[in-house]
Amino acid sequence: MRIGVLTGGGDCPGLNAAIRAIVRCALADNVAVLGIRNGFRGLVENDIVELTRASVIGILPRGGTILGTSRFNPLKDEQCLQLLKNNFAGHRLDGLIIVGGEGSLSAARDLWRNHNLKLVGIPKTIDNDISGTDFTFGFDTAVSIVTDAIDRLHSTAESHHRVMVVEVMGRHTGWIAAYGGIAGGADVVLVPEHPFRISRVCELLASRKKEGRAFSIVVIAEDAHPHPDEVFLTADQYQALYRHDRLGGIGEALAAEIERCTGIQARVTKLGYVQRGGSPTPFDRILATRFGIKAYEMIRRGDFGNMAALKGNRIVAASLDEAVGELKRLDEEIYRVAEVFFG
Repeated sequence: MRIGVLTGGGDCPGLNAAIRAIVRCALADNVAVLGIRNGFRGLVENDIVELTRASVIGILPRGGTILGTSRFNPLKDEQCLQLLKNNFAGHRLDGLIIVGGEGSLSAARDLWRNHNLKLVGIPKTIDNDISGTDFTFGFDTAVSIVTDAIDRLHSTAESHHRVMVVEVMGRHTGWIAAYGGIAGGADVVLVPEHPFRISRVCELLASRKKEGRAFSIVVIAEDAHPHPDEVFLTADQYQALYRHDRLGGIGEALAAEIERCTGIQARVTKLGYVQRGGSPTPFDRILATRFGIKAYEMIRRGDFGNMAALKGNRIVAASLDEAVGELKRLDEEIYRVAEVFFG
């Protein structure tokens, strides 16, 4: 038996832990494992290497992925698709494990459903926006990094009597902003699921200053939008900040408007790729390991078209259709927890 594994999309902490679990399980059953480099691009270009026990020694705490990754779309044209199929058959793969986010798992779903390739998925993303699973690995590490940054910014904000605006990732959902903001004790958390009113934000910050709390922490997700009734951005700014292919910059615009409206000095920290790098937390190491074991078991059973998922404390199989049907938006209960501490 021969199986393959690839990591696609953006990198995140825990990818190597998942690879390690797959390889260790497979080799214990005398199953060969082929590592496909640089996501689906490697399967199209036949950039494939055999993974051994030595390949995965010492990789558990490492960030990134030893296989490399890309956002390559294998379905972009018929030629790529045919090359992918030829290499899949040429290497006599009995199954392929796709470790990816929404984009990679969507491609996996389509390759399984429309082209009969034997695939299973593992959900990874710092954004935690994959449906069908309570958490994805990478998220906990990102939240820990955001929390640590907010903790460090508190002392500077207090010393200089400033508003610190922390812009975090999350693409189209507010999971990182909400969890990081709650854990870090932020005074305002702005997320894509709830368009914000700049007047309300400034009112909260001015009220804190009047009460003698001259510093504040504002956490904003990169895709958080101002309410249509109070858009303070020009048309050019709006177009530049909310590009589909690359988000980022709303923090600077927000800080400038806060300073203009309240007179309080505001500074911006944009965490960016720092949230995606570094060593995974224990939670992410364990979750990625459990996902890797479950994915291997699904391959062995022929349970294709599914992904490993966390439901409560159990690792179960969830359909790829469910996983990529729609983004998993921020839980309203979590947002209400954050709102309790606004101002």
